Amino acid sequence: MRILLVEDDKALGEGIRTALKPEGYTVDWVQDGSSALHALSEESFELAVLDLGLPRMDGLQVLKRLRAAANPVPVLVLTARDSTADRIAGLDAGADDYLVKPFAVAELKARLRALLRRSFNRPQPLLEYRGISLDLVSQAVSFRGQTVNLQRKEFLLLHELLAQPGRVLTRDKLQQALYGWDEEVESNALEVHVHHLRKKFFPELIRTVRGVGYLVDKV
Repeated sequence: MRILLVEDDKALGEGIRTALKPEGYTVDWVQDGSSALHALSEESFELAVLDLGLPRMDGLQVLKRLRAAANPVPVLVLTARDSTADRIAGLDAGADDYLVKPFAVAELKARLRALLRRSFNRPQPLLEYRGISLDLVSQAVSFRGQTVNLQRKEFLLLHELLAQPGRVLTRDKLQQALYGWDEEVESNALEVHVHHLRKKFFPELIRTVRGVGYLVDKV
């Protein structure tokens, strides 16, 4: 689950990124509106957390241009602008949710989970597939009733694949979901994670589409 964080306050941005990473998010962070619009236009994210008072381009302008381009990425506005008029302006510009600073980290996490559930059209944060159960909130994973321990990258990869059964996900798409801009990636890292998941569940779980990427078949 890849998130773009747009926040020009360095201390707050670092704090949010640190808080979200253990939740199974891959967090990429930019600090101005122009960089945010470029990233959202050129790359794929499951969610965006957007401040409004940004250098180079105001967050409202980012939102308006994003929606004018028909980009459907769910956006949570996170801002100190707390008047009713500000909230209305943010929602009318295309925000999916609006959270005012200062905020509780637990509430931020809960709102992000709610946005994810809506974006995947799933009322409960639970993925089930051929005996596999994956809880997006607790990150607990089981197979045929038995707990399976996954590393963070394995969990992220499994989630990406199970959330879109029948769809081939390219290597680039999967690497973007697993690794942030500041992380180094070994050339065979994705293959290693796929191998481990097949071993922990069953060999036919993940199918290789040579030269393209991977998928799990629809049930």
